[in-house]
Amino acid sequence: HSLQDQFDNLEKHTQWGIDVLEKYIKFVKERTEIELSYAKQLRNLSKKYQPKKNSKEEEEYRYTSTRAFLATLNEMNDYAGQHEVISENMTSLITGELTRYVQELKQERKSHFHDGRKAQQHLETCWKQLEASKRRFERDCKEADRAQQYFEKMDADINVTKADVEKARQQAQLRHQMAEDSKAEYSSTLQKFNSEQHDHYYTHIPNIFQKIQEMEERRIMRIGESMKTFAEVDRQVIPIIGKCLDEITKAAESIDHKNDSQLVIEAFKSGFEPPGDVDFEDFTQPMKRTVSESSLSNSRGDGKSELKFGGKSKGKLWPFIKKNKLMSLLTSPHQPPPPPPASASPSAVPNGPQSPKQQKEPLSHRFNEFMTSKPKIHCFRSLKRGGAGPEDFSNLPPEQRRKKLQQKVDELNKDIQKEMDQRDALTKMKDVYIKNPQMGDAASVDHRLAELGQNIEKLRLEVQKFEGWLAEVEGRLPMRTEQARRQSGLYEAQNTSAVNSCAQDRESPDGSYTEEQSQETEMKVPATDFDDEFDDEEPLPTIGTCKALYTFEGQNEGTISVAEGEMLYVIEEDKGDGWTRIRRNEDEEGYVPTSYVEVYLDKNAK
Repeated sequence: HSLQDQFDNLEKHTQWGIDVLEKYIKFVKERTEIELSYAKQLRNLSKKYQPKKNSKEEEEYRYTSTRAFLATLNEMNDYAGQHEVISENMTSLITGELTRYVQELKQERKSHFHDGRKAQQHLETCWKQLEASKRRFERDCKEADRAQQYFEKMDADINVTKADVEKARQQAQLRHQMAEDSKAEYSSTLQKFNSEQHDHYYTHIPNIFQKIQEMEERRIMRIGESMKTFAEVDRQVIPIIGKCLDEITKAAESIDHKNDSQLVIEAFKSGFEPPGDVDFEDFTQPMKRTVSESSLSNSRGDGKSELKFGGKSKGKLWPFIKKNKLMSLLTSPHQPPPPPPASASPSAVPNGPQSPKQQKEPLSHRFNEFMTSKPKIHCFRSLKRGGAGPEDFSNLPPEQRRKKLQQKVDELNKDIQKEMDQRDALTKMKDVYIKNPQMGDAASVDHRLAELGQNIEKLRLEVQKFEGWLAEVEGRLPMRTEQARRQSGLYEAQNTSAVNSCAQDRESPDGSYTEEQSQETEMKVPATDFDDEFDDEEPLPTIGTCKALYTFEGQNEGTISVAEGEMLYVIEEDKGDGWTRIRRNEDEEGYVPTSYVEVYLDKNAK
């Protein structure tokens, strides 16, 4: 019976072993969930910092440092993948396997303990049989003794009949025989029980315990193997994680600070020459004073050759001069206004202050035009806000313009190649249809072939047009557009052939001057080439009208010529310096002496 307790203890212990296994399975399962969650978070992190498609960020990935960062993001993605591998392998090799094993283990354990209980019950049954046999033998012996004593008593009593004595003798014999039979049965049962008990304690139970022990040892080994696998699964990805980290290191080492600096230089290089020294203006001799001749003014007719940036210098500015400084150069003419003439003719004061013999027309005047004419402002605004700029990129500094034109020529050449490839394929298809009419109608291809031919012709004309502009920028062709001719006619005496940088805004590609933007597709231009300072410049609104009382030649910088009796718009009142700012049309505005005009202010006049 002592082993009954051991069975109970063993049952408790083996159940605890299964609980340990299930606890370990739960632990590994939670670890796989952590790995998956970590991998997901890493992937999301990598995705979050990837450059947005077609955004400014994508442009930034030209630099080696940002490319290295992109490589780091991609490696983080692979790194996350390895944590997913850890999770997958732990799930299949540990949790999956152990879960199946636990089910088998429970069945095996149940079977062993069932066998143990059965053996236990069998021995108990044998014991009960032995006890019953022993009690029966004891009872029969007592009965036989009593019967013997009764017979002897009857036999000694002379008063008892012979028949009664015989009867008592027979009864004693019968009881004695029954006792002998009980003894034999008890002996047999005892032998059988001893044999069963021996088998139970030396064979059956040891066998069952042996099986339980083997089962338990297998469980212990299995949990050990799983722990090794747990480490091995992690160790297997270490080389690949190492490679990811090596790639990140390699990407970091590929960063080239010199190259990145060069890219910035290439991106923002304008091609402008730095301004020279500003000349001294002598205010002590007001009558002989000439206007400032800084190198912001393009020299004319004084023997110095004019700086030309691809022949498009008019209106180009040194872009780093702040607006307030530029505006100080542009406010109003440097001289006091001339007095009204005695007669209507300005020849009354031929060499008065309003018409000094000036050989140079400073950039201030041209910048004034540049900043206050709508199409030109459109250049800056579209440039700044990423809108459609002029098709020939004339709003860009020379170097940037050259790059953009080259890029456009390359794109068009690629498009031509695509169209030609399509045409070749269709031509081959047509040949096949001609040879095998049952495969298709050769005539059905003609329309598409004609279309492709037209497309190729259009694209070639486009390429020629852009190559022409490119040649101008690179100084391979003389630049002589309609606007240039107009300007050179205007400044014939001053020997100029410069063209305002934004003139093309209103000039079609064939050179004819139109009020409309060119009908060709407008290119988007990046908003990186000019200072923010120019973003908000708008033409000044009109604040009234005026009538010219006298003719004014307007030869000084910033002034405008007017004819007697002409009606014009006022855009800026006299600020006390004797000059009023007026506008004739979108492109023509400047200062006239206040005494030369009669002003009618009206807030609604436009």
